[in-house]
Amino acid sequence: VQLQASGGGLVQPGGSLRLSCAASGFTLDYNAIGWFRQAPGKEREGISCLGYSDGSPYYADSVKGRFTISRDNAKNTVYLQMNSLKPEDTAVYYCATIEYISDPAITCLGYGMENWGKGTLVTVSS
Repeated sequence: VQLQASGGGLVQPGGSLRLSCAASGFTLDYNAIGWFRQAPGKEREGISCLGYSDGSPYYADSVKGRFTISRDNAKNTVYLQMNSLKPEDTAVYYCATIEYISDPAITCLGYGMENWGKGTLVTVSS
């Protein structure tokens, strides 16, 4: 069972990145999925999540209107499209899953997540 996050890198302010989170050894079909980030010296933050049956995603205020979460069950992969990036978006980004949680806001609290991917570093700097 593994989650592999990728797609991070160095980008200038205002730029875009798309993060991917590929699952192996299990299916994402019945899982709520979340993207979390942790900046140096700060607590982990749940920024965007989907319930296990999809529906309306949750976005933290800090990323609302700029980030979009999506999943492709056929590829067993979740994506985070990040636009209009700001220096304060600099952090290590993680994906995580938990089965059968329908409320994405609850998922983004991060409690009881069953699988975590290794992080991918996003640096927003000129």
